[in-house]
Amino acid sequence: MPDRVASPRVAALVGPYLSGKTSLLESLLMACGAIHRKGRVEDQNTVGDASPEARERSMTIEINVVEADYLGDRWTFLDCPGSVEFQQDAVNALMVADVAVVVCDPDPARVRMAMPLLKFLDQRAIPHMIFINKVETAQVTLRELMEAMQEVSDRPLVLREIPIREDGKVTGYVDLVSERAYRYKPGERSDLIHLPEQVKDRELEARQELLESLADTNDTMLEEILEDIVPAKDEIYDTLTKDLAEDRVVPVFFGGALEDNGVVRLLKALRHETPSVDETLERRLVDSGASAPLVQVFKTVHAAHTGKMSLARVWRGPVKDGAQVGGEKIAGLFTLTSPGQPAKASEAPTGAVVGLGKLEGINTGHLLDAKGTLETDWPTPPTPLAALAVRPAKHGDDVKLSGALARLCEEDRGLKMEQNAETNELLLWGQGDIHLQVALARLARQYNVEVQSEKPLVPYQETIKKRTQQQGRFKRQTGGHGQFGDVHLEIGPLSRGAGFAFHDKITGGVVPRQYIPAVEQGVREWSRQGPLGFPVVDFEVTLYDGSFHTVDSSEQAFKTAAQMAMREGIQACAPVLLEPILKVEISVPNDATSKAQRALSTRRGQILGFDQKEGWDGWDVVHGMLPQSEMHDLIVEIRSSTMGVGTFSWTFDHLQELSGRDAEQVVERRRAMLENG
Repeated sequence: MPDRVASPRVAALVGPYLSGKTSLLESLLMACGAIHRKGRVEDQNTVGDASPEARERSMTIEINVVEADYLGDRWTFLDCPGSVEFQQDAVNALMVADVAVVVCDPDPARVRMAMPLLKFLDQRAIPHMIFINKVETAQVTLRELMEAMQEVSDRPLVLREIPIREDGKVTGYVDLVSERAYRYKPGERSDLIHLPEQVKDRELEARQELLESLADTNDTMLEEILEDIVPAKDEIYDTLTKDLAEDRVVPVFFGGALEDNGVVRLLKALRHETPSVDETLERRLVDSGASAPLVQVFKTVHAAHTGKMSLARVWRGPVKDGAQVGGEKIAGLFTLTSPGQPAKASEAPTGAVVGLGKLEGINTGHLLDAKGTLETDWPTPPTPLAALAVRPAKHGDDVKLSGALARLCEEDRGLKMEQNAETNELLLWGQGDIHLQVALARLARQYNVEVQSEKPLVPYQETIKKRTQQQGRFKRQTGGHGQFGDVHLEIGPLSRGAGFAFHDKITGGVVPRQYIPAVEQGVREWSRQGPLGFPVVDFEVTLYDGSFHTVDSSEQAFKTAAQMAMREGIQACAPVLLEPILKVEISVPNDATSKAQRALSTRRGQILGFDQKEGWDGWDVVHGMLPQSEMHDLIVEIRSSTMGVGTFSWTFDHLQELSGRDAEQVVERRRAMLENG
């Protein structure tokens, strides 16, 4: 089997939540000799997931970057979050990886959880292998599991080994290319054994299936199989390597990370078959003909001891400390031997993953050469699905909070900060409740900003349904100059979405020209809070008559008169509450389509229909309209009914009248809130 190039390569460990990626990382590092004692997630002593937030929840919440050597080859392992709420970090890591190892459970019912990830890998043609972890707990045969997994993979799965079972337990495996058999030794390298008689027939059958899959991409091998010629092992390995690099097939391995079973076999496959950095760069369609350094940022972090650090893959090196990238000078070059413990370095070679210090104008996804930022096809951040209104617990921390949130959103592109103009709230948007709670915990620990959070206000508005005329007369005598303004207004409704219109129909100078803008300004200021307590929209006001005093009239007097006319006349206009309606598209496996429809209907939503999700076999997109007030826990229900893979997108569509008891409750809550300040 020929060796791949020895330049540093990057493998991303990805997969559904609880599949065991962090345990696999421990086992890989142990096999590489990078650590001498394995940690356990439940003991909170693993190399990855070192942050307090990760350990409190026993889950990966950000990329763990770890370097190791295996048989003279340099590797960077990117252990990625499995929870769908933190998937943006996994996407970022995959964009700079040479290969992905998709870690899965040996449970057909949970296989579906890997489908969105596998779909992304195939859409981007990212080479990937599957490692079926916890095989010792499997309740089904490997054949049944492979059939279930093939249903969620666009690429053909190629089984690379078959299990050896004794007394119903997996005790070893047979490599289908070398046709060698091995027995597991927990915590040690597997023993080479004779091929057991009871697996010979299965081995021949599985090997033939392997060869037939490879023959689909290799005409020479196809001819050999048709002529009953056994392909040479080197030819099989070469075809597997080529097909992996081109994302034509997906090799499948299995084992148990907790007992180190099958991990060395996985490492050997990575070593011999993972594409080089040059091949990855070519796959990414980046011009590699130039010789100048080229790096790409895939993660931004802010740390107390280093400030801003950009984690980057070196596509072309060497990159030296103090060099120019993206038009800025590198203020510190760091290697990443273990998470959270960067070490100073003078230069980094092609293929390495490094930390670049204090590139203030550089963000995640930026592709940098010495002169500036180049165009790239970096994925767009996901639509935010849940929000919290946040405010500082300490008076005067507003600026500190805004700065800390901006840095959090720079680190995690799945987060978004918004100053809502309609409710005047500072909103933190994320991918779910856990995502937001982790962000708040990091605000407190990392930036020393304690916050109070609550469910965001719904930006209700109000409008009118009838037309009326109303005089507003303001007169005040104060001993010297008094105040006098007199206006006659016609107030009427406009079509939905029209906003506000002001018309001037004054003739004969009954209201001097210099006071007319004040009348409009008075109406606009009044409309910020109507009789129901919300901004008033979709109405028009016509100034058609009035009077003035040559001495006592002023802009302020006419503004006040206009506001008096609006307050007195609005009740005759039949004010009505408007609630924002969102257009939503819920993406789910088709066996959950009815559940998605029910989620809409039970939330006062309108179902518009559904159709097949383009490019996704067995998935539907449900289209509907949903009141914004009913959105807050929609993602929880969708995920709970789809094993976490369902999602939705939304956009504001229109305002719609709300009446009856629902409207009364909204108005009552609003009045109570205003009374309480």
